[in-house]
Amino acid sequence: MTEYAAKRGADRCPTHPGYLLADEVIPATGKSKSEIARLLGISRQHLHDILNEAKPVSPAVAVRLGKLFGNGAGFWIRMQAAFDTWHAEHEVDVSDIPTLQFA
Repeated sequence: MTEYAAKRGADRCPTHPGYLLADEVIPATGKSKSEIARLLGISRQHLHDILNEAKPVSPAVAVRLGKLFGNGAGFWIRMQAAFDTWHAEHEVDVSDIPTLQFA
């Protein structure tokens, strides 16, 4: 089986995990968002905040998502980390921080 690395331009923000959940994962289950929140053991509001990209997927929620959907917590954590890192790299001013050289 051949694996292909996803190629995304450096200027394009990685997808927030909430978008993937709302757009593809939850609809594929045929279950309501309320039912998914109940199965995850989180409030409907917390799930809606994630789906609306207003809250990140925390490690605790990633573990729950990984179990529910069978793809492991790492998938959701890596997706959230890529999203957060991209935003930090575009928003944090590091121009006054030197890069150290090691011998």
